[in-house]
Amino acid sequence: MTHDTMITVHQTARPDGFPTPGHFAFVEAPVPTPEPGTALVENLLWSVDPYHREAMDGDVLWTLGSPMEGRTLGRVLDSRTPALSPGDLVLHRNGWRTHSLVAADEARAVPDFEGVPLTGHLSVLGGTGLSAYVGLTRIARLQPGEDLFVSAAAGGVGTAAGRFARLLGAGRLVGSAGSARKVAYLTEEAGFDAAFDYHDGPVKELLAKAAPTGLDAVLDGVGGDHLEAAIASLREHGRIAWVGAVAQYHALSAPPPAPRNLFDLVEKSIRLEGFLVSNHADAQQELYDFAVPHLRSGRLPLDVTVVEGFAHIVDAFLGMLRGENIGKMLVSRSN
Repeated sequence: MTHDTMITVHQTARPDGFPTPGHFAFVEAPVPTPEPGTALVENLLWSVDPYHREAMDGDVLWTLGSPMEGRTLGRVLDSRTPALSPGDLVLHRNGWRTHSLVAADEARAVPDFEGVPLTGHLSVLGGTGLSAYVGLTRIARLQPGEDLFVSAAAGGVGTAAGRFARLLGAGRLVGSAGSARKVAYLTEEAGFDAAFDYHDGPVKELLAKAAPTGLDAVLDGVGGDHLEAAIASLREHGRIAWVGAVAQYHALSAPPPAPRNLFDLVEKSIRLEGFLVSNHADAQQELYDFAVPHLRSGRLPLDVTVVEGFAHIVDAFLGMLRGENIGKMLVSRSN
């Protein structure tokens, strides 16, 4: 690639089960020139997220043969809109490409938070952190001293939720993960009181052992057996913030069965609420006010796995789906 070449990643086919590198193509083209009302951005940092797997199955975000969508941080190179100036660092969603043309309303300036690394803006301060923050504060309404379970706790949203929950004064904090290495990370590094590898047995039994006196709140991004286990362990008037269903993303035929104990929602007066973080953009400043002081003080470490080089973005995405990352999976531009 030269400085005059743009590379975009296209999805070439719909996966049947787990995606492979063959479902993607790297396409070269000349770097475009901005038209009136747009700016040319050189992308520096890309987010690969679990929701991208779901997007591969339909035409809402990713159309076959077209550049793909994703959260991205970049620097303005050239601009034909007064809202964006060369040198500005911006956040936008025209990702999975080395360069992007963005309109003024498609980009927002990266806040100048001294002492906060750029990776923070695509992890705890980005959509990942916002999902965790909204799930805990607006949906589950976690209160100081309450006991919380976080599924997929070693991923981007999960680690952010654990860190935030500690800062919000949570009581017992329990997480699930997919390996012994991740379980150790949760309890030794990320502030969880207990964690388990969901491969080690029925999740319902593992969670009951990790939270023997029950739970007050749950942040679930898995669904299936994790959601069933959460319902079983919740006390009366418990709350579940449901942010995703990773368990069904790679289903070859049908998604996993719904929880068999749904009627417990009635018997225990449990509230289950799903949410999309895109409907809570108004919480962004609230997240900044909450998290930035803790980032600066060191009380809120960044849990990120950074893959070097745009050429490895597909590998990073597939690795994230396989659970190879701890914390948020990001891709950085090679120098």
